[in-house]
Amino acid sequence: MAATQIDIMKIKQLLLLKSKNLSNRKIASEVGIDRNTVNEYVRRLLSSGYSYHELSNFAEKDLQDLFPSKEAMDNERFASLHDLFPGYVNELKKPGCTRQHLWNRYKQEHIDYYSYSQFCQLFSDWLDTKKISGKLIHKAGDKLYIDYAGKKLQIVDKNTGEIKDVEVFVGILPASNYTYVEASYDQTRESLVKSVRNCLGYFGGVTQAIVPDNLKSAVTKASKYEPVINKTFRDMGQHYGCVINPTRAYSPQDKALVESAVKLVYQRIYYHLSNMTFFSLSDLNNQIHILLEKYNRYKMQTLGVSRLKQFIEIEKEHLSALPNEPYMIKNYNRAKVQKMGYIYLSEQKNYYSVPFRYVGKHVEVQHTIDTVEIFYNKERLATHAKSYRRGNYTTIEEHLASTHRYYLSWSREFFVKQASAIGENAATYIGKLIDQQAYPEIGYKRAQGILSLKKSYPGKRIEKACLKALDYHTCSFKTIETILKNNADLEPDTDQVEHIIKPHENLRSASNYK
Repeated sequence: MAATQIDIMKIKQLLLLKSKNLSNRKIASEVGIDRNTVNEYVRRLLSSGYSYHELSNFAEKDLQDLFPSKEAMDNERFASLHDLFPGYVNELKKPGCTRQHLWNRYKQEHIDYYSYSQFCQLFSDWLDTKKISGKLIHKAGDKLYIDYAGKKLQIVDKNTGEIKDVEVFVGILPASNYTYVEASYDQTRESLVKSVRNCLGYFGGVTQAIVPDNLKSAVTKASKYEPVINKTFRDMGQHYGCVINPTRAYSPQDKALVESAVKLVYQRIYYHLSNMTFFSLSDLNNQIHILLEKYNRYKMQTLGVSRLKQFIEIEKEHLSALPNEPYMIKNYNRAKVQKMGYIYLSEQKNYYSVPFRYVGKHVEVQHTIDTVEIFYNKERLATHAKSYRRGNYTTIEEHLASTHRYYLSWSREFFVKQASAIGENAATYIGKLIDQQAYPEIGYKRAQGILSLKKSYPGKRIEKACLKALDYHTCSFKTIETILKNNADLEPDTDQVEHIIKPHENLRSASNYK
């Protein structure tokens, strides 16, 4: 605020020179006043909302009103206006609201009111003291700012123990600061579209514009004035009835809000996740959403209300309705069903099962970020959840040929149960045989060999052969096969010989050899 009387003639000179596009430094030299004073005068004149040309036609009294003294403000009139300013901040976020509207309401409710130019100046000064820039008074339902956090989170692969970095998407409604956070595998256009779709679903409506920070998955070519949006993201905007309006390149003020939100996400969400381990993306996102609900309910220190309350009171009603169906990217590929009954999807380098009768056929593969659908002559053959593990086989058992299903069912229990039909000794022997193998598949094949001997030998003989072989140190298919071929299973053991040979007069006892 100006502490001394303002020289109106110098203000008029300043206006004349500014209309000629002279710099503040040049004006200070021409008019003979300090450059910082010129800067302050220019700031106050701009905050009035009038052009230099309009201000040059003001009467001296009206110009003087733009520079109220401290005394003019230290009274009851100023105090009553000052109390209205916090509510005006929220009012300005409503579509169509301007300072002129606020001043008209203020004038109707107060007899001793300030002029419009003074009203604007006092409001601007109050905003400065609260560090609320006029540029940050966003309209409710106008924009959704989106970006990815610079720091990543991690999930652990249960099978390999590998730690995998994942991206973190952040969306914020600037009028209410209501925020959405989600982890995704990467920043591809499929992941970005999915996150935006989930973000709009979380908000329950659509803003007039979506503002990405020139993300490669959204913007083909960045530009300060006319960026090129990629086709997928443009189509998504049309689907939701909004425009895509990237932040201007080399204009950090355009993305300051979302960057500030990301810093708060680090504090309120990342920190609480730092001592937790997650084995899937869904588990990580479930915990993020729990923390996100708390985050949106925290009271903001500057405004004294939560993001959720702000959203409900000033923004939710200004969002457009969501379309009946969410936007989905579909990619199309041609593939041949391999001999094993799978198609190969090259993008993630993994395999998906198809009913075995289509082996050798060429099929169409339609896949989104979540699902893989396989069609033959427009008929859907299979639907799978999309896998992101390279080399993974995603299988629906009914798709496989009977021999293939039989092979997949192999296990120790499977073969022990098969052997139990022969006898207890066969089951014990086959269990022991499988347990002795470092690689179970080898034991399964040898167990299958023993069970196949039923084609050539009665089950009772195989059972006796297994009993005989249990005394051997190592179990194998060859051992049982050799016993059966040599009829060793038919030879009576020692106990049986003693039982079969009866005493006879020609037989000598041990006493005859003393």
